[in-house]
Amino acid sequence: MAVVTIDRLCKRYDGATEASVKDMSLTVADGEFMVLLGPSGCGKSSALRMIAGLEPITSGTVAIDGRPINHVPAKDRDIAMVFQSYALYPHMTVRENLAFGLRRRKMPREEIDRRVARVAEKLGLAPFVARKPHALSGGQRQRVALGRAIVRDPKVFLFDEPLSNLDASLRVTTRNELVKQQHELGTTTIYVTHDQVEAMTMGDRICIMNKGEVVQIGKPLEVYRNPADTFVARFLGNPPMNLLAGRLDRLGAGVTLAVAGSRFDIPGFSPAALAPYADGPVTVGLRPEDLYEAPPDRSDRMPAIAARILAVEPLGAETLLMLSVGAVGEEITARIGRDTALRQGEEARLFVDSTTIHLFDPATTKAIARSR
Repeated sequence: MAVVTIDRLCKRYDGATEASVKDMSLTVADGEFMVLLGPSGCGKSSALRMIAGLEPITSGTVAIDGRPINHVPAKDRDIAMVFQSYALYPHMTVRENLAFGLRRRKMPREEIDRRVARVAEKLGLAPFVARKPHALSGGQRQRVALGRAIVRDPKVFLFDEPLSNLDASLRVTTRNELVKQQHELGTTTIYVTHDQVEAMTMGDRICIMNKGEVVQIGKPLEVYRNPADTFVARFLGNPPMNLLAGRLDRLGAGVTLAVAGSRFDIPGFSPAALAPYADGPVTVGLRPEDLYEAPPDRSDRMPAIAARILAVEPLGAETLLMLSVGAVGEEITARIGRDTALRQGEEARLFVDSTTIHLFDPATTKAIARSR
């Protein structure tokens, strides 16, 4: 197994005015499943290719178990990479594809056969080892690509959006299989995706990138519950977090929050954290699931905001409401129960769990810290 250390990694392509990766620093623990998450063009695939040795490093260091590998050829890094396109050899059978890397390393025939048979059985490919890629489904091809990485028994797995070519249902089953295999093998893994569901369900930790920079690193639910800035708040979550213009006003020794025509106490924030923003604007974040048609505790103690319903989207297990709130008609989304009687065009009151309110600096977009 291996620890991967990335220190101030940068990548600037010839002719580019901006670096694709800027001062990226990250440590992936031995056996950890780390997900690099971000929108297209954020630099996550460039970072992965530099780790693999497929792109030269402009500056910074990549090390495995403390040994810098910047100038180690890709074939000697003991890293296996699985690509979005599968990259299978079309003229070879499944067995030959699985064995190809081992043969290039001049491994004994008996050992090759043993490894290939073991991996084919583990991934459910044993009935298909005589087939060529064109005779396989998309999911089977992806398993062959995964098997070709597993059979090498590398120190590190790298995955570059490996499930994006699969349909939705197959993506779920293949995702579960991939996580199961990684946990069984315990191989250090770095996985690139733009799909937040993959990141939340697969990663031990996630590293969110934007415009070539690392924005936040943490366990999936920690990042979801405590986003570092408005980019993370909007990017992680479906539907995304609602962001509204608010204001903090002094009230005695404390402050209250005015937003969407209503006023709230905001427990969970220290006076010291809020002091710089008192009597001034803030950006308010509300997760759609933290808005309620009726208070969960069956009381009227929970504060509410008035809203006009723009659209109702029944999804079976739940319902999404598109709402207009406040004097300027800011639009927000609420995720409520499936049995709602609310209809488009109606006026409604949506109750807010004030302990779940997020506050952000409107100038820097950074989160205002909660009390610990």
